[in-house]
Amino acid sequence: MTRSVKAHEYAEKRNAILDVAARYITTKGYEQMTTQDILEALQISRGAFYHYFESKQALLMALVERIGEQAEQLVLPIVSDREMPAQDKLLRVFAVLDQHKQENLDLVFAFMRVWYADENALFRQKLYLARIKRLAPWLSQIIQEGIAEGVFTTPYPDQAARMILALLEDLGYVTVELLLVEEGEHLDIPRMAQIGEATMDALERVLGMKSGCLRQFWNEDFSRWQALLA
Repeated sequence: MTRSVKAHEYAEKRNAILDVAARYITTKGYEQMTTQDILEALQISRGAFYHYFESKQALLMALVERIGEQAEQLVLPIVSDREMPAQDKLLRVFAVLDQHKQENLDLVFAFMRVWYADENALFRQKLYLARIKRLAPWLSQIIQEGIAEGVFTTPYPDQAARMILALLEDLGYVTVELLLVEEGEHLDIPRMAQIGEATMDALERVLGMKSGCLRQFWNEDFSRWQALLA
């Protein structure tokens, strides 16, 4: 019982630090945020901070991991729904993950510049491999259901799941490059739309599904993003 209480208290205090850090990153930016800002906001010592995070970079990684974990909790009920057809599941997973990003747009944009900086390449790779480990089995399950239903024809569900995640990871990189334009430059909306359509086309081919299903989803979703970015 005592160990359980201590674990709960540890998680609670750690999340409090993450909450404050997320607020400062959104309002001040990661580079401008200091450890001292967090100490003063929570009235904790420097030693207490380093008990939970060994560095400011480790704090950033923990924030990104938490966002991913929150998104996964949104996906799990969809994957386990026995009544939903596989193709609907796949589209619903994409939609829920995208909606999660849109609802946290300020934080997502605040993260972009620092998270995709060269010095964080190793952390990004570690998190990518962790996402593969967590998400690939769920995607593989959906794909196997789709094969049984006759909507997907790939003979390699496990490999297809990993390829989907790799394609989406690449789409994320390219999108960030286009979004982080220099001040005074115009956002290349047509280029973003084209890259998204190409990715959806590749996903359809990997799955062996009816052409146009994912591209239609992308066009509808991209319209919502375009409205947010306007």
